[in-house]
Amino acid sequence: MAAMMQMGSSILAQCSSSEAGNQNRSQTDGAAGLRVSRLECARLSASGRHSTSRSSSHRRLVRAGVGNTFGNLFRVTTFGESHGGGVGCVIDGCPPRLNLTEEDMQEDLDRRRPGQSRITTPRKETDTCKILSGVAQGMTLGTPIAVLVPNTDQRGGDYSEMALAYRPSHADATYDFKYGIRAVQGGGRSSARETIGRVAAGAIAKKLLKQQCGTEVLAYVSRVHQVELPEGAIDHDNLTLEQVESNIVRCPDQDMAEKMIAAIDAVRVRGDSVGGVVTCIARNVPRGLGTPVFDKLEAELAKALMSLPATKGFEIGSGFEGTKMTGSEHNDEFYIDEIGNVRTRTNRSGGIQGGISNGETIVMRIAFKPTSTITKFQKTVTRDRQETELRARGRHDPCVVPRAVPMVEAMVALVLADQLLQNYAQCQFLPLDPVLQSSKLAANPPEEEPAAAHA
Repeated sequence: MAAMMQMGSSILAQCSSSEAGNQNRSQTDGAAGLRVSRLECARLSASGRHSTSRSSSHRRLVRAGVGNTFGNLFRVTTFGESHGGGVGCVIDGCPPRLNLTEEDMQEDLDRRRPGQSRITTPRKETDTCKILSGVAQGMTLGTPIAVLVPNTDQRGGDYSEMALAYRPSHADATYDFKYGIRAVQGGGRSSARETIGRVAAGAIAKKLLKQQCGTEVLAYVSRVHQVELPEGAIDHDNLTLEQVESNIVRCPDQDMAEKMIAAIDAVRVRGDSVGGVVTCIARNVPRGLGTPVFDKLEAELAKALMSLPATKGFEIGSGFEGTKMTGSEHNDEFYIDEIGNVRTRTNRSGGIQGGISNGETIVMRIAFKPTSTITKFQKTVTRDRQETELRARGRHDPCVVPRAVPMVEAMVALVLADQLLQNYAQCQFLPLDPVLQSSKLAANPPEEEPAAAHA
């Protein structure tokens, strides 16, 4: 211990000496190629940790900071740029022996793909996925699953003006501020094509949840610009995928869908864009998912959904409207249903209480801003700090919410699958309390038939 303290003091002395020569200069760790601040040196000296530990700590921070991987046990890393050779994902932690084919992912990828209607980007991509690893004889192996979707309809020339000038409210400028370089064509990683990997992985998560728990995740468009579904217009208990997919805007109310489509058409022909809201429900979610304090289930969902491109807001349950109520108006009173389950008479909590799922339907709303790339002239600046005007070219969605529906479903499913595995690891390792806990994965399982019925 004395030797370690002495080494820590030596490191601090070196840092102090270095700072004396140049206050803004940092010492370079030759082994890891990382820069070590004086504050870090002081921390190491106080703790008695040596330089090898310091390097490992910095490497962990670097890995955590790159932002391309999501999840803890069910982990997804996405890769690729909009106009590169392709995009995709690697899923690590998927349990073995889950039946899986490319068709399982293709259905949701087709719902997400561009060029599917006049109110989406006209870019033509089939978005055909290919499983490269992790599956044999139609079953997952428990090893990393790699999925690739080639890009086939790139038009890099459409972005020549945007190589020089920043699109207002787009990630062009902030990518330059952070990295000093960016993929100009298609926006690189800031493009919605990055979400292909999320949707592919989310399809696997949805299949796992449905098979193990009977959990269903469904989303739909509830608002486009000023056209909004009235509260309670959609029966969440009986909503089906067929209802959502019955029109090009993905609103299950046909009359409101026509108004939403008209609102998008009105700005599309003017070279402008509008935003909207996607509502997502998760039915039959097992009780007990999520943990208190920092990893509350709604916090994990908020992070996942706000990581999608163009998102600007997240609500769960009563959301901001709940602030207008009193406690007696807002509280969800408990009761015992006909098969002995603890239920709530209302669902203003949105299926989550204290950061933990309570078995009721989880209800979320996600706000998406208007697409930033439009063909109207806008004031902006160039990369060399000159004020100018920009009229963007390229193929872009006049409203992102119709194609955002499967993206939202994917992120919710990824969170729930990850939380399900974590709950298994922590809370089902030891025998369950038969009064308070259930061994059944279904949130509200149907009543079992009496044993005599099987005689």
